[in-house]
Parts: sequence; C-alpha cells; structure tokens
Amino acid sequence: MTNATPNTPPAIRAEDAPLRTKPSNYPEPFASRMAGRSKRPLGDLFGLRNFGVNLTRLAPHSVSALRHAHTRQDEFIYVLQGRPVLVTDAGRTLLAPGMCAGFAAGSGDAHHLLNESEEEVVYLEVGDRTSGDEGSYPDDDLKAVSVDGKWTFAHKDGSPY
Repeated sequence: MTNATPNTPPAIRAEDAPLRTKPSNYPEPFASRMAGRSKRPLGDLFGLRNFGVNLTRLAPHSVSALRHAHTRQDEFIYVLQGRPVLVTDAGRTLLAPGMCAGFAAGSGDAHHLLNESEEEVVYLEVGDRTSGDEGSYPDDDLKAVSVDGKWTFAHKDGSPY
C-alpha cells in the first residue's frame, strides 16, 4: 500500500494511470498464466489503504486470475468493455458491458474471468485489504495468506514455492 505521490493530481483519466510494475504476485508456474492481463492500480495512486481499485485489461484468450475464493476479502467487478466469461462454482456466465458481479468474503465461491473472445476486455475490480485474508485455489496446488497487504504462497500441503 502506497501513499499518493506528491505529484498526483486530485483526479486523472484512469487510462493515464501507470501500469502495475509486477504483472503477477503468483509464483511460477502460475504467474506466466497471467500473460495478457494488465492492471492499473488506481487506488494505490491516490494512497487508498482500506480497499484497492484496479482498471484491468484482458487481451484475447487471457484470464483474470487463477480461480480463487477469499476468506476475508470482498471483491467486486464492473465490466466496461468486452464480453468476458465469469466462471464460478455455479458454472459459466457470459458478461457484457454494464454488468457487475460481487464475491462476499468467506462464501467459498471460487471465481475468475476468461476472455475467450477476439476482443479486449476492460473492467474495474475492487477489493478490500483485510489483513489475514486467505486465498484458496480449487483448480491448482496453491494457497495464499495476506499479512499486512503482502501475499505469501505455498502448496496446499504447506510447503513453500
């Protein structure tokens, strides 16, 4: 979590925000699966500490994240452009601009977005920054714990990557 830089104006065009410098927090072999995803951390730009906001782009045939669920973090997405497929425990839902979805902390509903189209997908993602959050990944040998805003990853048996 960063504070707003002294040169940050009170408002900007979201497209003008700098890209996140690290493309993925996942360890390999998972990080490379995020190729085609870019994020502009809008909340960090303004020094927001209680929740994050990202302007996220998915190139054709890319994925938003590994399918995951959080124990303590609420998440929300709002589609601005394109037609991503939302994959949850309930199945697949085709989204369109103007549609949104939310994922309550502790629900156990693992989710992610797929861009199966030939066009770019753009959406806003919002999540809180509750310390002690854990992420579960039902499709992958991965688990995550957040302490003071920093994620650590391990295999499901607890051994480190």
